[in-house]
Amino acid sequence: MIEQRSGSNDHDNDSVSIYERPKGLRGVYYHPITQIVMLAFVCFLCPGMFNALTGLGGGGQVNPTTSANSTCAVYATYAFFAFFSGTVNNKIGAKRTLLFGTLGYALYVGSYLAINIHPGAGWFVVTSGAILGVTAAFLWTAQGAMMLSYCTEAQKGIFISIFWAIFNLGAVVGATVSFGQNIHSTNNSVSNGTYVGILVLTILGVTIPLLMADPDKMIRTDGTRVVMPRHPSWKSEFYGLWVAIITDPMILLLFPMFFASNYFYTWQFNDYNSALFDIRARSLNNFMYWLSQIVGSGIIGVILDSKKLRRRVRAFTGWSILLVMTFVVHVWAYNYQRTYTRATVPPDSQKMDIYDPQYLAHVWLMIFYGLLDAMWQTTSFWLIGAMSNDTNKLAIYSGFYHSIQSAGAAGVWRMDAIRLPYMNIFLSTWCLVVAGLVFSFPMICLRIKDTTVLEDEGLMQRDQEINDTKAKEMIESGNDMP
Repeated sequence: MIEQRSGSNDHDNDSVSIYERPKGLRGVYYHPITQIVMLAFVCFLCPGMFNALTGLGGGGQVNPTTSANSTCAVYATYAFFAFFSGTVNNKIGAKRTLLFGTLGYALYVGSYLAINIHPGAGWFVVTSGAILGVTAAFLWTAQGAMMLSYCTEAQKGIFISIFWAIFNLGAVVGATVSFGQNIHSTNNSVSNGTYVGILVLTILGVTIPLLMADPDKMIRTDGTRVVMPRHPSWKSEFYGLWVAIITDPMILLLFPMFFASNYFYTWQFNDYNSALFDIRARSLNNFMYWLSQIVGSGIIGVILDSKKLRRRVRAFTGWSILLVMTFVVHVWAYNYQRTYTRATVPPDSQKMDIYDPQYLAHVWLMIFYGLLDAMWQTTSFWLIGAMSNDTNKLAIYSGFYHSIQSAGAAGVWRMDAIRLPYMNIFLSTWCLVVAGLVFSFPMICLRIKDTTVLEDEGLMQRDQEINDTKAKEMIESGNDMP
């Protein structure tokens, strides 16, 4: 281990410990990219399959109301538990948190198979949704903490885009299963085989966290060690929620962006894909939507990590791309939305098929929505990562992100379940996305710097103060240091 001192004028007393990375196959296994790829495959097989199911609109059912209520239950429990999941992640460790987080997905997919066989099992679907919301909150918080901690400052955009591409490949595979199963079908619901195929893939996802490296043993590519939380007291960690906001109140300006980040799925999947298309077209739309997410995350990731631009310039460039994409897709979608209502397209009506002349233009809208979604999520995570390198803080911010986005999703899925007009849901979506960009702009102006310095790490400083106090008390009491 080599100790290097910072060359900054203001931080000449700060030192950075550089560690030698392992060699050979062990070095490959412990490489941050390897672990990020494994993490991505956890989400490929669990949330990816959930996305494939949700993207069909109504979970592939003829009547989407039960699915909407179930999805509302998912996000309602998610919103509550995600707010505290950063604290739990810091208490029990990211690897255990991730493993626990995978457990609800197979149950949720299985509930759709159950209702396809027993139509009266709607209660089981809703209950499974509530359970999934609890476990998903922990999975995504662990994912955010690991993804943003394993990379260096210069790699955050690339790491996020690698994760997002593999994760969305899961939805692409799930959509491919659905499309293959229903390619000759012109019905409005999917077969049992579709649910069985997705269920098998979801069960495989539970095993991957068991094979992943302990985060405490990870060393970044620049030789710095990933320092994960060391099981602090519950009191200390709940106090950390307060400290995270007090030391960095600019995070509040990202809350509208977080709120919108899952809100737009309801209109895209239920009020557009499910409302207008038969199951064959819905499956193909779903495939194209998630495939375009891989492209979108790659494009924005390269831009956000471009070495030719300063970090502040990259932040404004990403924000500008989101602004343009927001108005392109929503003006386009408005021209379609004004032509139909819930009354004009009942669930049992004849829906648009892939061979209809107007289908091509409609599927392109799904492609552009997929691009916007990937760019929005990747930029949101990148902005969080640009605010801090403190692992404690990143876990808490990740919890904020998922809690707030899930609160928005729970509300809009419930609005869809009680059958609010499509136009109302669409316009509220458009307004919230624009509001997210408007509020995030001053945060980018005032908070994003070209590099993250120690003064930005409020929780890191707090932990150091706690450790220094404990050390002083032990010395004064005559005890040996551990």
